[in-house]
Amino acid sequence: MEPFDGAVYDPWNVFEHWMADAEKSEPNDPNAAALATATPDGTPSVRMVLIKGIDRRGVRFFTNEDSQKGTELLLNPRAAMVLHWKSLRRQVRFQGDVSLLSREETDAYFHSRGRRSQIAAAVSMQSRPLESREKMEHEAAELAERLSDAPVPLPERWSGFLLAPRVIELWADGPDRMHDRIQFRREGEGWRGQRLYP
Repeated sequence: MEPFDGAVYDPWNVFEHWMADAEKSEPNDPNAAALATATPDGTPSVRMVLIKGIDRRGVRFFTNEDSQKGTELLLNPRAAMVLHWKSLRRQVRFQGDVSLLSREETDAYFHSRGRRSQIAAAVSMQSRPLESREKMEHEAAELAERLSDAPVPLPERWSGFLLAPRVIELWADGPDRMHDRIQFRREGEGWRGQRLYP
């Protein structure tokens, strides 16, 4: 990691460069992240998701509101996320508040997916018990036949979420466990960073 100057160092700029590096070096899904949520009483859960957009507002991902993560986020709209790029020996952590994206933004992303993925999302009762894979495949085939060439409607409970970080942490591997670790906390419209022991 280049020398750290808290006055000029922008964690988003570093993240954008690191993501570009990961898109070249990671063999699969450089946008894969572990997303941690919790119930209102604090019971945690974590799973992998694919990040589907990043800008200065935060990190976007999509899921069914009735899934475990969707339910937990609606009841306790805070989350943590980490991306780990093994080929680069780097990781980025986010912690912050989560909000729903607009239906327009969700619809635009949903219809940018492949048609078969749209159909799979439309029939999936995500996180609910499923008696057999054949049942899910039958439901998908039935919906595809019913729609014919018509667009797949955006499922009512399928939504986009925005994780707006209050904390961003950058970590880069160093020799002999002398890693670089810099944590940034949001202050107004900017960020204040400090180096941490790894």
